[in-house]
Amino acid sequence: MTPSFPGMNPYLENPALWSEVHSWLIVELARSLNPSLIPKYRAAVEKRVYLDALLVGIPDASVFQQNPEASRTSGVTTRVLQPAPIRVTLPLAEEITERYLEIREVKTGRVVTVVEVLSPKNKRGGEGRDKYLTKRQKVLNSATHLVEIDLLRRGNFMPMAQAIRSHYRILVSRANLRPEAELYPFNLRESIPQFLLPLQSGNEEPVVNLSEVLGEVYQEAALDLAIDYSVQPVPPLSEGDFQWVRSLRV
Repeated sequence: MTPSFPGMNPYLENPALWSEVHSWLIVELARSLNPSLIPKYRAAVEKRVYLDALLVGIPDASVFQQNPEASRTSGVTTRVLQPAPIRVTLPLAEEITERYLEIREVKTGRVVTVVEVLSPKNKRGGEGRDKYLTKRQKVLNSATHLVEIDLLRRGNFMPMAQAIRSHYRILVSRANLRPEAELYPFNLRESIPQFLLPLQSGNEEPVVNLSEVLGEVYQEAALDLAIDYSVQPVPPLSEGDFQWVRSLRV
């Protein structure tokens, strides 16, 4: 039975599931925002594509000892090298697609706000983080607002001057207030804060209810069928938090 989480569902963070959750969340955010944005603005789903190095198969180098007795296979003689080679795993290039939102002014096509939902690759070292940080800095140096949603406990936080710890966070960076920004940190046992989507001065800003949007994603994607709530999520919780999650199953 699905626990009744007050905020973020930690089982959605599983890397095997997050790509699907991420795609659904971006589309559902656009769908929920557009009725309050039109006719002056619209939320458009955009994507970036890049190659990222990925270790495929065995995560660590392993040593394979070859049996000198087994020098014949199917009648074919094979040479046994001395010393035997070590079998290792090489990184392969994987094509990554990450979706995000652009809030555009309909009349001019100008991008007023960028909405990003972080992925695991944005939060660990490598091409994914480098690409994202480059894009992030470009937005921060522009007249475009940035909304950055981090629903992943694992990985490195995005750069900011203050070291504020939390499981999850929402950053709202208004172009006219930089370098200051609005940070909404929250933890597993807390509700997801609502926030105003920044638009151009003088326009009414819609309230973003991320908890409600995640609930729609969970239902429409039938994610309950892909989750086993009897075991620890990935990444795992502390024992105290896991027992708290188990207490939510009513």
